[in-house]
Amino acid sequence: MGVTLTILSVIVLIPLSAVAIKSAGLGFDGFLAAAFSERALRAYQLSFGASLVAAVVNGLFGALTAWALVRYEFPGKAVINAVVDLPFALPTAVAGIALASLYAPTGWVGAKLAMVGIKAAYNPVGVVIALTFIGLPFVVRTLEPVLRDLAADVEEAAASLGAGRLSIIGRVILPALAPAWLTGFAMAFARGVGEYGSVIFIAGNMPFKSEIAPLLIIIQLEQYQYGAAATIAVVMLGVSFLMLLVINAIQAWARRFV
Repeated sequence: MGVTLTILSVIVLIPLSAVAIKSAGLGFDGFLAAAFSERALRAYQLSFGASLVAAVVNGLFGALTAWALVRYEFPGKAVINAVVDLPFALPTAVAGIALASLYAPTGWVGAKLAMVGIKAAYNPVGVVIALTFIGLPFVVRTLEPVLRDLAADVEEAAASLGAGRLSIIGRVILPALAPAWLTGFAMAFARGVGEYGSVIFIAGNMPFKSEIAPLLIIIQLEQYQYGAAATIAVVMLGVSFLMLLVINAIQAWARRFV
């Protein structure tokens, strides 16, 4: 326990405390001015909002992907398995450049979307695309072990008792997957909130429109506004911690019904 607490303090608690102390140097009024300026509020809104939307999308399609990889055999399955893990291995800057090239108005996908009036890059939509890309593996890899342990015999037993397909999904499969799904959702959300490299190339980085909070922190640091940068970081840390705490509480509640 002593070794664990020491490592946790050195790696996590002390650096976070240093950030909080740095922000406290601005004073109460300075803290409020830096943390809740209009530009900062818009950056928070985009970072947390886009992360939430991306986590929901990943929660849906990640569950379908995990189900297909575990329950079915099909040509190219090994390739798809490798592609799912690609965001883990790919440098975020490379991912951002690739996504920007693909979804830009002159890109393969972006040009097709532009023909129907959809602009995918250099706006908040581009932020959601980037966060969806980097968050998908968290949901898939979290659900896969649970799906492997959930034998098909359970579904067959429910069907033999007269349960329909929707009833089996709602009463057998989803309750068993709920804790793991919430874990993957929380990890994808947390990853998206702090993402920087893959977003800045596709976001456009326009203040009050497509500027994420991590980028605003970098801008403040480049302008030698260290206290303001630390203040924004403290706000993001606090909101992220509260949201993860709520998700973990929901996850613990869901486990009681499995």
